[in-house]
Amino acid sequence: MLPHDTTGARGPLGAGTLEMLILKSLHAASMHGYAIAQHIERLSRDVLSVEQGSLYPALERLQVKGWVTSKWGPTPTGRQARYYTITATGRKQLGERKAEYERVALAVARVMRSA
Repeated sequence: MLPHDTTGARGPLGAGTLEMLILKSLHAASMHGYAIAQHIERLSRDVLSVEQGSLYPALERLQVKGWVTSKWGPTPTGRQARYYTITATGRKQLGERKAEYERVALAVARVMRSA
């Protein structure tokens, strides 16, 4: 993956992977959208850049599925923002998606190592 690739439904990672990254971010703590994007970018060492046009539709999909809830609250700067929290169902989905991702990543690595 090239630096600053975007994550999103039409980006290199696809919607399912973006949703997994969002769920993983929210597993650490409740966050507003901008903080989620920053968290993913920081942990990926700026390899992944999450665009708002992909992030907010993904958060909406996660809410519809019941994997995330949201409520309004103040940011550290005093502005109002919607804070997202992972649900028990979302934690279960995260575990399942992580296991599948690791299985596929291992398979790809085996193919890439072959002669």
